[in-house]
Amino acid sequence: MRAHRAICVSARNAPPPVDEALRLRYEARLRELEVEHRDLDTAIHRLADDPLHDQLALRRMKKRKLLLKDQMASIARQLDPDVPA
Repeated sequence: MRAHRAICVSARNAPPPVDEALRLRYEARLRELEVEHRDLDTAIHRLADDPLHDQLALRRMKKRKLLLKDQMASIARQLDPDVPA
């Protein structure tokens, strides 16, 4: 009986399943963010290699890259939430 109760409690605490249309939108957005993140990484490396680079522009690009990473992590959690066993 206890095992059944534990399963019911964990099922109640689990996030609702993502429907297929929403999943496809999340996956598409995740791919867009990954491309932008990769492009930004390339641009940051190129700018940092320039001895006369703009420090402010570089800092802004790095902040944007971190924001993209956070957004990607958030979407990834939505697509594959941790459900306790």
